[in-house]
Amino acid sequence: MPTRKAASSSRSATSTSARSAAPTAQTTKAEVRKAAASAAPVAPAKAAGKRAAAAAKTAKKPAAAPKTPKPKAKLVRDSFTMPQADFALVGVLKERALEFKRPTKKSELLRAGLQALAKLDAAALSAALGALTPLKPGRPKQGD
Repeated sequence: MPTRKAASSSRSATSTSARSAAPTAQTTKAEVRKAAASAAPVAPAKAAGKRAAAAAKTAKKPAAAPKTPKPKAKLVRDSFTMPQADFALVGVLKERALEFKRPTKKSELLRAGLQALAKLDAAALSAALGALTPLKPGRPKQGD
């Protein structure tokens, strides 16, 4: 049995020496950082330059002001009827948008058209609306 006691006493001696090397509650954070920095291996100059650049980037950033979240615009889903000729114009306009490398959705075209109509004066808006073919209200029949 003496061998077990000797083994346990060697463990306690090892753990005691490990405890003395570990920072105690009385050591400050600065002392711990200094000890860690001195124990760290010397990094290559390239890595040190990256760290300095990263530190410079963080130092340049001003304190961020608390962000106020923008309220999201509520989206409305709707459906409507239009003649096939007008619907074909949507495809033509989508092709034109692709010419200048701007893929466009049908809803984007409609929204852009509304914005353009909103900028017209009363006479121009009346003329644009007068040029449209009147449609019957309601859904088209299945055969049409």
